[in-house]
Amino acid sequence: MSRNGGSFELRDKRVWVAGHRGMVGSALVRRLQCEGCEVVTAGRDQLDLRDQAATRGWLDETRPDAIFFAAARVGGILANDSYPADFLHDNLVMETNVIHGAYLAGVSKLLFLGSSCIYPRLAPQPMNEGALMTGPLETTNQWYAVAKIAGVYLCQAYRRQHGCDFISAMPTNIYGPHDNFDLRSSHVVAALLRKAHEAKERRKPSLDVWGSGKPRREFLHVDDCADALVFLMKHYSDDEPVNVGIGEDVTIRELAETICGVVGFSGRIEFDTSMPDGTPRKLLDVSLLHALGWSHRRSLYEGLRDAYDWYQRNCAERVDGQPA
Repeated sequence: MSRNGGSFELRDKRVWVAGHRGMVGSALVRRLQCEGCEVVTAGRDQLDLRDQAATRGWLDETRPDAIFFAAARVGGILANDSYPADFLHDNLVMETNVIHGAYLAGVSKLLFLGSSCIYPRLAPQPMNEGALMTGPLETTNQWYAVAKIAGVYLCQAYRRQHGCDFISAMPTNIYGPHDNFDLRSSHVVAALLRKAHEAKERRKPSLDVWGSGKPRREFLHVDDCADALVFLMKHYSDDEPVNVGIGEDVTIRELAETICGVVGFSGRIEFDTSMPDGTPRKLLDVSLLHALGWSHRRSLYEGLRDAYDWYQRNCAERVDGQPA
């Protein structure tokens, strides 16, 4: 199942999950518990990945055998549009520091976590890995996309020039435990789960959804994503990035309807067409990942149910003095 080499065993390895407090990073930490490896982490209070000297010093001291590079500055359409310089600068600097530092420290393998937003706005659907750099990006998140493209090319460059076993994975839209439910910076699943929950608790007659509801999106539960990333770390080695998704999509309207069913909100769904839709459709071609031997386990409904249960346990605020 590998390309260009045998399998990479994680057992008895020291594995750094960069970005372990984020949604994907925390899922990776959970997933790695059954791999027999030593997981090392460094929070922002301990290590600022934008600080080159600090990052190199930490790598020299810790000497991980493998790195899952899940750290990033992330956010939805509003956050990307409001802070374009921060999204571009912070992600570029972190990528440069970690990838170059991994090379200098002799790290055996690194997996860089990209994003499906790196593909052109009007790429043929479903999008295969060859669509990268074939057309203009979606303007609402182009700053983040440019930084992620640079990360993919950095991994390829260090692989070609220095023989580093650095690979890249391109996940689709991720949701689940430890998602960001701040409506100013959240992605669509987390935003709709929170809005639907609050609409139900406050007995609102309707749920407001940005855009027309027509764009189509693919959604992958974060624990399935983590499982795929561990699989790739162990079994994949090549220049080409690998799409990580389920190969199926739904409209935003269908997503909102499903979320209302999960939450138990029975009011109307109203679409604010003054807000941007973003890319018309974003579906990944996951034939390469399937050919390697991995496929997802959770249905969208099952995944949303799990995400909502986690939100209720950890994030739901009190409404009118009662637990939400």
